[in-house]
Amino acid sequence: MKIIVFEVEEWERRTFERLKTKHEIEFVNELLNMENVKQYADAEAVSPFIYSDLSADVLKNLRRLKLIATRSTGFDHIDLDYCKKNNITVCNVPVYGDNTVAEHVFGLLLAISHNLIAAVDRTRRGDFSQTGLQGFDLLGKTLGVIGTGSIGQCVIEIAKGFRMNVVASDVRQNEELASSLGFSYLTMDELLATSDIITLHVPSNEKTRNLISGEAFAKMKDGVVLINTARGDIVDVKALVKAIADGKVAAAGLDVLPEESVIREEAELLYSVYRKKCVLDTLLANHILLRLRNVIITPHSAFNTREAVERILNTTVENIISFINGEPKNIVVKK
Repeated sequence: MKIIVFEVEEWERRTFERLKTKHEIEFVNELLNMENVKQYADAEAVSPFIYSDLSADVLKNLRRLKLIATRSTGFDHIDLDYCKKNNITVCNVPVYGDNTVAEHVFGLLLAISHNLIAAVDRTRRGDFSQTGLQGFDLLGKTLGVIGTGSIGQCVIEIAKGFRMNVVASDVRQNEELASSLGFSYLTMDELLATSDIITLHVPSNEKTRNLISGEAFAKMKDGVVLINTARGDIVDVKALVKAIADGKVAAAGLDVLPEESVIREEAELLYSVYRKKCVLDTLLANHILLRLRNVIITPHSAFNTREAVERILNTTVENIISFINGEPKNIVVKK
């Protein structure tokens, strides 16, 4: 089988080496996109990360493609309808870093609550003044967790270590879990109204797109803190900019932004805007957020620890081997 692995670093290649004895494997540092797809027309399997373009327009150039083994839990970068119609199996990595992402949530939150970015910048300049650096305790604060899947559960467990009050909202409530971890389920509106800090742990789909909208911000406490390590399009960033300007949101910690791939590849900005029809006002809102002192943004790196990436790589290789052996697992779309 001809296997092409995209968006791969040198050290990551070692995990795929065991496939070389029986299969042809090619490593590509760049993303798969419309500009380069014809170079890989003979691919039978591809393994991308989340920034590659696996839309129908790209995939139709891969006539021999049988398998997409994405190195991510999310698969919103893949046209699943096209894959179903063209007998392309899609596999993902359902679990790799629940604790990893949850730890990043608290990295963002502690950076906000203790003004760590400003404090470090100031002392590096030789200024040891504490003016304007006063933060707030997590002890006793109410944390609202939207989504109590595996990552949300890890967040709750960590929050309990900080002796926070925890409330949650989920379309599937698990009362046994709530009892064992010591939190309460509320309706979405109740959670928005009572939480001092809100953290998001839901997938990106039609139901969650712009879940945190202007209407949702209006229901929140004044001075709320928002953390998003899930997907960028869950938050209406234009509404977030306004909520920050109005003082409704005191601070935000974001690991994801809508259209983040466009920001990531500034050199391709105009191409992306006009070919992918990115929304210009969303891009503008993203750039405003990047420059606000009370907003901390990391580059979709919550997953990026050595241990988590190794789990991703190992699961991906197992997905490829299982498919080749006729027993595919972690299936999103079945051939």
